Amino acid sequence: MKITLLLTGKTNEKYIDEGVKTYEARVKRYLGFDIVTLPEVRNLANPDVIRAKEAISQLAAIDSTDYLMLLCERGKQHTSQQFAATLQQLMNRSTKHLKFLVGGAYGFAPAVYNRANEQMALSVMTFSHQLVRLVFMEQLYRAFTILHNEPYHHN
Repeated sequence: MKITLLLTGKTNEKYIDEGVKTYEARVKRYLGFDIVTLPEVRNLANPDVIRAKEAISQLAAIDSTDYLMLLCERGKQHTSQQFAATLQQLMNRSTKHLKFLVGGAYGFAPAVYNRANEQMALSVMTFSHQLVRLVFMEQLYRAFTILHNEPYHHN
């Protein structure tokens, strides 16, 4: 299985970028992994228009055979062990390409929700769309250490 993290917009925080790169290198030890940054729409006052414009590039980055999981506040919450089990189930089903999508500041357009196979929330708390990148990458790495019985994760 290959995993791609699709990010809407760039981060302007150096510490987030550095942390993401650290965990990206760690995750790549387990499987093929890429991060793709999609354009973020700015300077518009209407959030619905922003979401609709961002959806164009978001949907263009997803093939019909990709398994798409949105990272959003209305998604299902998992413990780290449950997230690892979800990844294992997708690998067992021979999922070829799993894509995780982080939306822009205003979330996702209805068309993106409709395309998603699944939605996942990282917490009941709300994080900025930039901070979600780092939190998700740490959890992705943690999931693979769980699956490989490595000591990073302590029960």
